[in-house]
Amino acid sequence: MRVRVAGHFGEWLQGRLGPSGPVALVTLPCPAVALQGTALPGPLRVQGMTARAARAFLRSLGLRLPGRVRLRAGITPGLGCGMSTARLVALAQLAGWDGPAEVLARACVGFEGASDPLMYASPERMLWASRLGLALDGLPALPRHEVIGGFFGPPIRTDAGDTDFPDIAGLIADWHAARDLADFAALASESARRSLALRGPLGDPTAELARDLGALGHVIAHTGAARGLIFAPGTVPAHARGALRAAGLRGLVQVRGGGA
Repeated sequence: MRVRVAGHFGEWLQGRLGPSGPVALVTLPCPAVALQGTALPGPLRVQGMTARAARAFLRSLGLRLPGRVRLRAGITPGLGCGMSTARLVALAQLAGWDGPAEVLARACVGFEGASDPLMYASPERMLWASRLGLALDGLPALPRHEVIGGFFGPPIRTDAGDTDFPDIAGLIADWHAARDLADFAALASESARRSLALRGPLGDPTAELARDLGALGHVIAHTGAARGLIFAPGTVPAHARGALRAAGLRGLVQVRGGGA
């Protein structure tokens, strides 16, 4: 049996909902970055996890480990692409999970303390409380868009106890009122700016790249190295890849999404 779990490429928005509110985010789905999982006959074994940990996670879902499991991530963990959550989703699917996404999300949070909403069909349409495993609100559909980017800086693993994020309650309100891609891109850029000002790293080139290449805005992994520039479909400049590499971004990725 084989499964494929799509990752994401950072977040359109991420921060606290008020000074003492939960950490919440709007994810940017990225089918181009995915984790492949395969279940094979053989002794109890899960690549990248101890058998004990795998058993404990599956037990929380009423499942059993299906023999030997191979998990192959399309990207290094810690870059802001959701590979940690994808690993758990793939493991559950290989063990036969076909229950509600919200139950799987709670199991992921119970195991790791945080989760990306990769178990949902349209994760970008929800305001996601990543430390609670809950959808707090429904969100409008995004216009068609194209994001090109790569990775800047080292991998950074998510710390479930880390709540030192900027307040984005106002940005969420404006997200509901946004009408076109330029509106959404401006809000994503502001979320990135606030996060980088508070959390670093220093010298991040993404905003400058967006200006130089005429992008509508930019997105980042608020924990991780993913960085992207937002364009209307078909408007990515021909020299964009060269400019990204020259600025120090690696592992270039291009994402298309949005629309009905």
